Order: sequence, then C-alpha cells, then structure tokens
Amino acid sequence: MRALVCEAYGPIESLKVMDMPRPVPEPGEVLVKVGAAGVSFAAMLGIQGKHQNKPPLPFVPGNEISGEVVALGEGVNNLKLGQRIATGGSRGGFAEYCVTIAANAVPIPDTMPYAEATNFPTLYPTAYGALKWKADLRPGEVLLVHGAGGGSGLTGIEVGKAMGATVIASAGGADKLAAAKSVGADHLIDYRTEDLRTKVLELTDGRGADVIYDPVGGDAFAASMRCVAPEGRIIPMGFASGVIPQIPANILLVKNVTVIGFYYGYYNGWGGKTAPTPKEADALARRRALVMDAQEELMRWFTEGRLKAMVAGKFDLADYVKAFKLIEERTVVGKAVLVP
Repeated sequence: MRALVCEAYGPIESLKVMDMPRPVPEPGEVLVKVGAAGVSFAAMLGIQGKHQNKPPLPFVPGNEISGEVVALGEGVNNLKLGQRIATGGSRGGFAEYCVTIAANAVPIPDTMPYAEATNFPTLYPTAYGALKWKADLRPGEVLLVHGAGGGSGLTGIEVGKAMGATVIASAGGADKLAAAKSVGADHLIDYRTEDLRTKVLELTDGRGADVIYDPVGGDAFAASMRCVAPEGRIIPMGFASGVIPQIPANILLVKNVTVIGFYYGYYNGWGGKTAPTPKEADALARRRALVMDAQEELMRWFTEGRLKAMVAGKFDLADYVKAFKLIEERTVVGKAVLVP
C-alpha cells in the first residue's frame, strides 16, 4: 500500500511516500480502507517531534480518518465488514489502509462524504466535550471563538450555536470571517484591524464573553484574559500561534475566572505508555461511552443540517506539502484532507 512515512522528526518536507505492507488488525482493532485523512496542527507537531505523543520511528502520521472497514481483529463485535466509519488514533492515517481501535470507531451516515467525516474523530467531539462537559456552556451565554477560520474554530462555532450560545468569531482576514459567518457566527472580529478586547466588550455591553474557546494561544489568550466576563471560563485548546501563554493569576482571582484544561485524546485512550490496569480500563470504558453519546448527538446535528463539516481542500498523498502549508501558514479555511 501507499503510505506517507516519517523516518526522522523534522520539517514536513522530509516525509516520504513509500510502499509498505498492508497492516493486520490485532485483537480489538479493525483494518480500514482510508477514504480521507485529516491534516491537522497536531499531526504537524507529531512530524516535528514536538507533540506529547511520540510514536517510535519510523511511523505513518495521521490521526483523523474516515473509510470502510475491510477486516476485523479478534473479538470485535461492534462493527461489521463494509461499514463506513470515522475514527481517530495516534498515527497511521496517511496511508491507503490503517488499523485502528474498534472501540473508538463511529459509524457515519451514508450521506456523509469521507472528507467531511474527518471533522468528527477529534474536532467536533473536542468542541463538544470542552463546551458541554467542561465549560457547561448554557443557552444565551456569549461564546468567543478564536482562530475562527480553521477547523477547530469553525467546529467550535457550530457546536456553540447548536448549544444555544451567541457566538463572537475572531479571525484574521475577510475569507476566514466569511467562513465563520457561513457556519453561524453572530458577530465577527478581524483581529488584524480591530482591537479584540475593545470589540468584545463593546459587543457585550462591557461584560465580556462567558466562555472563550482558544486554539490559538499567544496574543489571543492575553486578550481573552481582559475581555472575559466575571465567572467566565477560558478553554485553551491549542497553540497555533506558536506561543504557549502564561496565566496571570491575579486576573483569575479578581474576576473569578476559570481556565480549563481539556485533552480529548484522554477520553479515547490515546497516548498511553503502558497497558491500562483493570481500574484504568474500567474508567476508560466509561469515558468512551461518554464519547459515543456525544458522537450520537453530533451525527444527529449533522443530519439535521446544523453542522456543515467544512472542507478546505482535498490533496493526494503526493501533494501533502501543499496541505500542510495551509496549516503551517495559518491560511486554512476549514479542514484540509489527504486522499490516498
């Protein structure tokens, strides 16, 4: 099979398209014929050796896939051959075939194209878990979403709107703000030409945003600390700016602000260094059940037309550099995908 291989941590240009043996599913796994694989900031960090999860070299990157189940590992009874699924993992997606944990696979509707489905393994459930489980976002509250033109930002807007929030979208440039508006953002802020703090306070009559969803970090996070409402919740989802912010505790104290850490991979068992103990396995099973409940609701929202699952572009494996440059240069609008 054709696969995109990382032989040494480094720039994305160092990857190679190679011919590799088709993997065989272990007990509890399935083999998937990949229909599309999402290109993400996390995948780029993994290739560069900067992600917290570092698979042994060489490895095939790619952690958001959709496709068809073509083989079942021993003990798999929740899926069947020929089933269309979306799923996530720590590696293996940038190939014609990928093995993945059956317990993490989510059946997708026949009406959902594979490219659009790559939004569901991580982006939508991350937004759902962060906003519902952690931030307890309530109808009528104000949600501020940074990086609103990228995949994380757009899915954050859609999930926030589906939960009944008023959404302020912050992004750089008219094309990204147009995308944010197309998925339901109520207010738009171009941080390149407008002062973010001033504009958010103006839109909220001086109160600030109740919840802030931040995949950017850096200056965006610094501004968030100064335009969050009393008893507001800030969720740092990533650091696309390249700057990991330091939190001024005095502002947390004065405004009763909560900053919430949320790593979705924990809920699916990604990144474990050793086999879980029986107690850990039971806890993971409960978290996975929570994820499946969330995915059920997300799939329903998609079929109802409340989630658009925007795709920025489809690229052949050989054109992977073009896809990653959209991420690296922060020009992506929606989700870029590789099609093996």
